Amino acid sequence: MLYTAFAIGAPVAAAAGAAAAAVTRFHLTGEDLSKYDAGAFPVTFETDPASDGAEEVRQYLIENFIKPASAPGSPKEKLAAKRKRFDDVGRSREYDCAFKPAVIRAKGRNIAGEWTLPDNADPARRILYIHGGANTVGSAVSHRPIISNIANRTGCAVFAPNYRLMPENARLDGVDDCRVAYEWICANGPDGEASAATVSVGGDSAGGNLTLSLINWVRDEKKRAADAVFVLSPATDSTCTSPSLQDNFKTDLMLQPLAEPLTRIPRPALLWALWRANRTSPANPVVSPVFADLGGLPPTLVHVSAAEMLYDDSRRYAAKRAAASSPVTIQIWDHMPHVWHVFDRMLPEAHHAFDEIAGFLRDHGAAAR
Repeated sequence: MLYTAFAIGAPVAAAAGAAAAAVTRFHLTGEDLSKYDAGAFPVTFETDPASDGAEEVRQYLIENFIKPASAPGSPKEKLAAKRKRFDDVGRSREYDCAFKPAVIRAKGRNIAGEWTLPDNADPARRILYIHGGANTVGSAVSHRPIISNIANRTGCAVFAPNYRLMPENARLDGVDDCRVAYEWICANGPDGEASAATVSVGGDSAGGNLTLSLINWVRDEKKRAADAVFVLSPATDSTCTSPSLQDNFKTDLMLQPLAEPLTRIPRPALLWALWRANRTSPANPVVSPVFADLGGLPPTLVHVSAAEMLYDDSRRYAAKRAAASSPVTIQIWDHMPHVWHVFDRMLPEAHHAFDEIAGFLRDHGAAAR
Protein backbone atom coordinates (compact mmCIF):
# COMPACT_ATOMS: atom_id res chain seq x y z
CA MET A 1 0.00 0.00 0.00
CA LEU A 2 2.84 2.38 0.91
CA TYR A 3 4.61 1.55 -2.36
CA THR A 4 1.44 2.24 -4.34
CA ALA A 5 1.00 5.61 -2.66
CA PHE A 6 4.62 6.47 -3.38
CA ALA A 7 4.30 5.36 -6.99
CA ILE A 8 1.25 7.59 -7.46
CA GLY A 9 2.63 10.48 -5.41
CA ALA A 10 5.95 10.79 -7.27
CA PRO A 11 4.41 11.58 -10.68
CA VAL A 12 1.96 14.00 -9.04
CA ALA A 13 4.84 15.78 -7.28
CA ALA A 14 6.82 15.87 -10.52
CA ALA A 15 3.85 17.31 -12.40
CA ALA A 16 3.29 19.92 -9.70
CA GLY A 17 6.96 20.86 -9.82
CA ALA A 18 6.86 21.19 -13.60
CA ALA A 19 3.73 23.33 -13.38
CA ALA A 20 5.33 25.59 -10.78
CA ALA A 21 8.44 25.94 -12.93
CA ALA A 22 6.29 26.84 -15.97
CA VAL A 23 4.38 29.48 -14.02
CA THR A 24 7.66 30.92 -12.71
CA ARG A 25 9.18 31.08 -16.17
CA PHE A 26 6.24 32.36 -18.20
CA HIS A 27 4.17 34.33 -15.68
CA LEU A 28 6.54 35.64 -13.03
CA THR A 29 9.79 36.26 -14.85
CA GLY A 30 9.07 38.69 -17.70
CA GLU A 31 11.19 39.32 -20.80
CA ASP A 32 14.97 39.05 -20.80
CA LEU A 33 16.19 42.62 -20.30
CA SER A 34 19.90 41.84 -20.70
CA LYS A 35 19.70 42.85 -24.37
CA TYR A 36 19.42 46.44 -23.17
CA ASP A 37 22.79 46.22 -21.42
CA ALA A 38 24.75 46.48 -24.67
CA GLY A 39 24.46 50.23 -25.14
CA ALA A 40 25.98 51.58 -21.94
CA PHE A 41 25.29 55.19 -20.95
CA PRO A 42 28.29 57.23 -19.79
CA VAL A 43 28.28 59.00 -16.43
CA THR A 44 26.85 62.44 -17.05
CA PHE A 45 28.14 64.20 -13.94
CA GLU A 46 31.36 63.14 -12.29
CA THR A 47 31.61 63.91 -8.59
CA ASP A 48 34.21 63.57 -5.90
CA PRO A 49 33.40 60.63 -3.59
CA ALA A 50 34.89 62.66 -0.73
CA SER A 51 32.95 65.83 -1.59
CA ASP A 52 31.47 68.05 1.09
CA GLY A 53 28.63 66.26 2.86
CA ALA A 54 29.46 62.73 1.71
CA GLU A 55 30.61 61.56 5.14
CA GLU A 56 27.65 63.28 6.82
CA VAL A 57 25.27 61.42 4.50
CA ARG A 58 27.05 58.12 5.17
CA GLN A 59 26.67 58.54 8.93
CA TYR A 60 23.03 59.52 8.49
CA LEU A 61 22.31 56.37 6.50
CA ILE A 62 24.06 54.19 9.08
CA GLU A 63 22.05 55.70 11.94
CA ASN A 64 18.69 55.83 10.15
CA PHE A 65 18.75 52.79 7.85
CA ILE A 66 21.48 50.29 8.77
CA LYS A 67 21.17 50.30 12.58
CA PRO A 68 17.33 50.40 12.78
CA ALA A 69 17.15 47.35 10.50
CA SER A 70 18.93 45.23 13.13
CA ALA A 71 17.24 46.80 16.16
CA PRO A 72 14.84 44.65 18.25
CA GLY A 73 11.13 44.84 17.64
CA SER A 74 8.36 43.19 15.65
CA PRO A 75 8.01 43.89 11.93
CA LYS A 76 4.93 46.00 12.71
CA GLU A 77 6.82 48.06 15.30
CA LYS A 78 9.77 48.57 12.95
CA LEU A 79 7.48 49.69 10.14
CA ALA A 80 5.72 52.20 12.39
CA ALA A 81 9.09 53.55 13.57
CA LYS A 82 10.34 53.85 9.99
CA ARG A 83 7.23 55.74 8.92
CA LYS A 84 7.72 58.12 11.81
CA ARG A 85 11.39 58.66 10.90
CA PHE A 86 10.44 59.49 7.33
CA ASP A 87 7.80 62.02 8.37
CA ASP A 88 10.08 63.53 10.99
CA VAL A 89 12.50 64.42 8.18
CA GLY A 90 9.81 66.52 6.53
CA ARG A 91 8.81 68.22 9.77
CA SER A 92 12.32 68.97 10.97
CA ARG A 93 12.91 72.20 9.05
CA GLU A 94 11.46 75.48 7.84
CA TYR A 95 10.44 75.99 4.21
CA ASP A 96 10.10 79.04 2.01
CA CYS A 97 6.80 77.89 0.55
CA ALA A 98 3.28 77.16 1.78
CA PHE A 99 1.63 73.79 2.28
CA LYS A 100 -2.09 73.38 1.70
CA PRO A 101 -3.87 70.12 2.62
CA ALA A 102 -6.34 68.72 0.12
CA VAL A 103 -8.55 65.65 -0.15
CA ILE A 104 -9.56 63.88 -3.34
CA ARG A 105 -12.99 62.32 -3.05
CA ALA A 106 -13.44 59.66 -5.73
CA LYS A 107 -14.52 56.05 -6.11
CA GLY A 108 -16.11 56.09 -2.66
CA ARG A 109 -12.91 56.91 -0.80
CA ASN A 110 -10.79 59.87 0.23
CA ILE A 111 -7.19 60.34 -0.87
CA ALA A 112 -5.49 62.92 1.32
CA GLY A 113 -2.55 64.92 0.06
CA GLU A 114 -0.85 68.27 0.11
CA TRP A 115 -0.24 71.15 -2.27
CA THR A 116 3.17 72.81 -2.11
CA LEU A 117 2.93 76.43 -3.19
CA PRO A 118 5.96 78.68 -3.66
CA ASP A 119 5.63 82.47 -3.73
CA ASN A 120 3.74 83.61 -6.83
CA ALA A 121 3.01 80.04 -7.87
CA ASP A 122 1.09 79.61 -11.11
CA PRO A 123 -1.88 77.43 -10.06
CA ALA A 124 -2.52 76.44 -13.68
CA ARG A 125 0.92 74.85 -14.04
CA ARG A 126 0.81 71.71 -11.94
CA ILE A 127 3.06 68.85 -10.97
CA LEU A 128 1.88 65.56 -9.50
CA TYR A 129 4.68 64.31 -7.26
CA ILE A 130 4.54 60.66 -6.16
CA HIS A 131 6.68 59.96 -3.11
CA GLY A 132 8.93 56.95 -2.65
CA GLY A 133 9.40 54.62 0.30
CA ALA A 134 9.34 51.03 -1.03
CA ASN A 135 5.52 51.21 -1.24
CA THR A 136 5.41 50.87 2.55
CA VAL A 137 6.49 54.23 4.00
CA GLY A 138 6.55 57.90 3.04
CA SER A 139 4.01 60.66 2.59
CA ALA A 140 3.58 64.17 1.26
CA VAL A 141 5.12 65.39 4.53
CA SER A 142 8.18 63.12 4.43
CA HIS A 143 9.10 64.32 0.96
CA ARG A 144 8.76 68.05 1.55
CA PRO A 145 12.54 68.57 1.11
CA ILE A 146 12.34 67.27 -2.47
CA ILE A 147 8.95 68.74 -3.34
CA SER A 148 9.71 72.23 -2.01
CA ASN A 149 12.92 72.42 -4.04
CA ILE A 150 11.08 71.47 -7.21
CA ALA A 151 8.20 73.89 -6.52
CA ASN A 152 10.51 76.83 -5.79
CA ARG A 153 12.62 76.26 -8.89
CA THR A 154 9.66 75.89 -11.27
CA GLY A 155 6.97 78.18 -9.82
CA CYS A 156 4.48 75.33 -10.24
CA ALA A 157 1.82 74.15 -7.81
CA VAL A 158 2.88 70.65 -6.74
CA PHE A 159 0.42 68.10 -5.37
CA ALA A 160 1.61 64.99 -3.51
CA PRO A 161 -1.03 62.31 -2.76
CA ASN A 162 -0.84 59.99 0.23
CA TYR A 163 -1.57 56.86 -1.77
CA ARG A 164 -2.40 53.63 0.04
CA LEU A 165 0.63 51.78 1.36
CA MET A 166 1.51 48.13 1.79
CA PRO A 167 1.18 45.83 3.65
CA GLU A 168 -2.21 47.08 4.87
CA ASN A 169 -3.26 47.47 1.24
CA ALA A 170 -2.49 45.73 -2.03
CA ARG A 171 0.20 47.25 -4.22
CA LEU A 172 -2.36 47.84 -6.96
CA ASP A 173 -4.38 50.01 -4.55
CA GLY A 174 -1.53 52.54 -4.57
CA VAL A 175 -1.42 52.35 -8.37
CA ASP A 176 -5.14 53.14 -8.56
CA ASP A 177 -4.81 56.07 -6.14
CA CYS A 178 -2.13 57.65 -8.33
CA ARG A 179 -4.35 57.28 -11.39
CA VAL A 180 -7.18 59.02 -9.57
CA ALA A 181 -4.82 61.77 -8.41
CA TYR A 182 -3.59 62.36 -11.96
CA GLU A 183 -7.07 62.79 -13.37
CA TRP A 184 -7.97 65.03 -10.43
CA ILE A 185 -4.95 67.32 -10.82
CA CYS A 186 -5.77 67.82 -14.49
CA ALA A 187 -9.13 69.27 -13.46
CA ASN A 188 -8.42 70.75 -10.02
CA GLY A 189 -5.89 73.22 -8.72
CA PRO A 190 -4.99 74.49 -5.25
CA ASP A 191 -7.98 76.88 -5.33
CA GLY A 192 -10.56 74.38 -6.52
CA GLU A 193 -11.93 73.13 -9.81
CA ALA A 194 -9.99 74.58 -12.76
CA SER A 195 -8.37 73.04 -15.82
CA ALA A 196 -4.60 72.80 -15.85
CA ALA A 197 -2.52 74.66 -18.41
CA THR A 198 0.33 72.16 -18.01
CA VAL A 199 0.66 68.94 -16.04
CA SER A 200 3.89 67.15 -15.21
CA VAL A 201 4.50 64.01 -13.16
CA GLY A 202 7.50 63.06 -11.06
CA GLY A 203 8.47 60.62 -8.37
CA ASP A 204 11.38 58.95 -6.61
CA SER A 205 12.23 55.27 -6.10
CA ALA A 206 8.90 53.45 -5.62
CA GLY A 207 7.25 56.73 -6.55
CA GLY A 208 9.28 56.66 -9.76
CA ASN A 209 7.88 53.19 -10.39
CA LEU A 210 4.35 54.50 -9.87
CA THR A 211 5.08 57.48 -12.13
CA LEU A 212 6.27 55.32 -15.02
CA SER A 213 3.36 52.92 -14.54
CA LEU A 214 0.98 55.89 -14.53
CA ILE A 215 2.16 57.36 -17.83
CA ASN A 216 1.72 53.97 -19.51
CA TRP A 217 -1.88 53.89 -18.28
CA VAL A 218 -2.53 57.48 -19.36
CA ARG A 219 -1.36 56.63 -22.88
CA ASP A 220 -3.31 53.35 -23.07
CA GLU A 221 -6.50 54.96 -21.77
CA LYS A 222 -6.04 57.97 -24.08
CA LYS A 223 -6.15 60.43 -21.21
CA ARG A 224 -4.52 63.85 -21.36
CA ALA A 225 -0.77 63.20 -21.64
CA ALA A 226 1.68 64.79 -19.23
CA ASP A 227 3.77 67.59 -20.70
CA ALA A 228 6.90 66.26 -19.03
CA VAL A 229 7.92 63.47 -16.65
CA PHE A 230 10.87 63.11 -14.27
CA VAL A 231 11.86 60.14 -12.11
CA LEU A 232 14.58 59.94 -9.46
CA SER A 233 16.28 56.58 -8.91
CA PRO A 234 13.16 54.72 -10.08
CA ALA A 235 12.41 51.05 -9.52
CA THR A 236 11.34 49.77 -12.94
CA ASP A 237 11.72 45.97 -12.67
CA SER A 238 9.91 44.26 -9.79
CA THR A 239 11.31 40.87 -10.80
CA CYS A 240 14.70 42.04 -9.46
CA THR A 241 16.88 41.06 -12.42
CA SER A 242 19.10 44.16 -12.58
CA PRO A 243 22.80 43.23 -12.15
CA SER A 244 23.38 46.34 -10.04
CA LEU A 245 21.19 44.87 -7.28
CA GLN A 246 24.22 42.72 -6.47
CA ASP A 247 27.03 44.76 -8.01
CA ASN A 248 26.17 47.89 -6.00
CA PHE A 249 24.98 46.22 -2.82
CA LYS A 250 27.93 47.44 -0.76
CA THR A 251 27.77 51.02 -2.01
CA ASP A 252 24.02 51.55 -1.50
CA LEU A 253 23.58 52.01 2.24
CA MET A 254 19.98 53.18 1.92
CA LEU A 255 18.59 50.11 0.16
CA GLN A 256 20.99 47.61 1.72
CA PRO A 257 18.76 46.75 4.74
CA LEU A 258 15.74 46.26 2.50
CA ALA A 259 17.58 44.08 -0.02
CA GLU A 260 19.75 42.01 2.30
CA PRO A 261 17.05 39.47 3.31
CA LEU A 262 16.15 39.00 -0.37
CA THR A 263 19.69 37.99 -1.27
CA ARG A 264 19.31 34.79 0.75
CA ILE A 265 16.23 33.58 -1.15
CA PRO A 266 16.65 31.38 -4.28
CA ARG A 267 15.33 33.23 -7.32
CA PRO A 268 12.28 31.01 -8.05
CA ALA A 269 11.19 31.27 -4.41
CA LEU A 270 11.82 35.03 -4.47
CA LEU A 271 9.52 35.49 -7.47
CA TRP A 272 6.73 33.56 -5.74
CA ALA A 273 7.28 35.58 -2.56
CA LEU A 274 7.06 38.82 -4.55
CA TRP A 275 3.87 37.60 -6.20
CA ARG A 276 2.36 36.96 -2.79
CA ALA A 277 3.55 40.28 -1.32
CA ASN A 278 2.41 42.38 -4.29
CA ARG A 279 -0.75 40.35 -4.90
CA THR A 280 0.11 40.40 -8.60
CA SER A 281 2.85 38.93 -10.76
CA PRO A 282 6.13 40.86 -10.37
CA ALA A 283 6.34 40.76 -14.19
CA ASN A 284 3.03 42.59 -14.55
CA PRO A 285 3.89 45.80 -16.47
CA VAL A 286 1.71 47.72 -14.02
CA VAL A 287 4.29 47.08 -11.28
CA SER A 288 7.25 46.55 -13.63
CA PRO A 289 6.84 49.38 -16.16
CA VAL A 290 10.01 48.36 -18.02
CA PHE A 291 8.09 45.33 -19.33
CA ALA A 292 5.44 47.51 -20.98
CA ASP A 293 5.36 48.90 -24.50
CA LEU A 294 7.40 52.09 -24.03
CA GLY A 295 6.49 53.85 -27.25
CA GLY A 296 4.41 57.01 -27.49
CA LEU A 297 5.25 58.35 -24.02
CA PRO A 298 5.87 61.97 -23.00
CA PRO A 299 9.40 63.40 -22.66
CA THR A 300 10.98 61.80 -19.59
CA LEU A 301 14.03 62.68 -17.51
CA VAL A 302 15.68 59.91 -15.46
CA HIS A 303 18.11 60.63 -12.62
CA VAL A 304 20.18 57.81 -11.17
CA SER A 305 23.49 57.18 -9.42
CA ALA A 306 26.00 54.70 -10.80
CA ALA A 307 26.63 53.58 -7.20
CA GLU A 308 23.07 52.60 -6.28
CA MET A 309 21.32 49.26 -6.50
CA LEU A 310 18.63 50.51 -8.88
CA TYR A 311 21.17 51.83 -11.37
CA ASP A 312 20.42 49.14 -13.96
CA ASP A 313 16.67 49.55 -13.48
CA SER A 314 17.10 53.09 -14.82
CA ARG A 315 19.67 52.23 -17.47
CA ARG A 316 17.64 49.38 -18.94
CA TYR A 317 14.47 51.45 -18.87
CA ALA A 318 16.15 54.31 -20.73
CA ALA A 319 17.66 51.92 -23.29
CA LYS A 320 14.29 50.32 -23.99
CA ARG A 321 12.64 53.75 -24.27
CA ALA A 322 15.29 54.80 -26.77
CA ALA A 323 14.76 51.60 -28.76
CA ALA A 324 11.06 52.47 -28.92
CA SER A 325 11.90 55.99 -30.21
CA SER A 326 10.23 57.45 -27.14
CA PRO A 327 11.90 60.68 -25.87
CA VAL A 328 14.02 59.99 -22.79
CA THR A 329 17.01 61.66 -21.15
CA ILE A 330 19.05 59.81 -18.53
CA GLN A 331 21.47 61.71 -16.32
CA ILE A 332 23.89 59.65 -14.25
CA TRP A 333 25.85 60.87 -11.23
CA ASP A 334 28.64 58.78 -9.76
CA HIS A 335 29.18 58.19 -6.02
CA MET A 336 25.73 59.47 -5.02
CA PRO A 337 23.35 57.61 -2.66
CA HIS A 338 19.91 56.44 -3.69
CA VAL A 339 17.66 59.50 -4.22
CA TRP A 340 20.43 61.87 -3.17
CA HIS A 341 18.02 64.74 -3.87
CA VAL A 342 16.64 64.39 -0.35
CA PHE A 343 20.03 65.36 1.11
CA ASP A 344 19.84 68.94 -0.14
CA ARG A 345 21.28 70.24 3.15
CA MET A 346 24.33 67.99 2.87
CA LEU A 347 25.11 67.46 -0.83
CA PRO A 348 25.64 70.23 -3.40
CA GLU A 349 24.88 67.58 -6.03
CA ALA A 350 21.26 67.59 -4.84
CA HIS A 351 20.90 71.24 -5.90
CA HIS A 352 22.61 70.48 -9.19
CA ALA A 353 20.03 67.75 -9.79
CA PHE A 354 17.10 70.05 -8.94
CA ASP A 355 18.43 72.64 -11.39
CA GLU A 356 18.52 69.96 -14.09
CA ILE A 357 14.90 68.99 -13.35
CA ALA A 358 13.73 72.60 -13.50
CA GLY A 359 15.61 73.14 -16.76
CA PHE A 360 14.03 70.02 -18.26
CA LEU A 361 10.54 71.20 -17.32
CA ARG A 362 11.23 74.65 -18.76
CA ASP A 363 12.48 73.11 -22.00
CA HIS A 364 9.10 71.39 -22.36
CA GLY A 365 7.03 74.43 -21.42
CA ALA A 366 5.97 72.90 -18.12
CA ALA A 367 7.55 75.36 -15.67
CA ALA A 368 6.24 78.78 -14.66
CA ARG A 369 9.77 80.18 -14.27
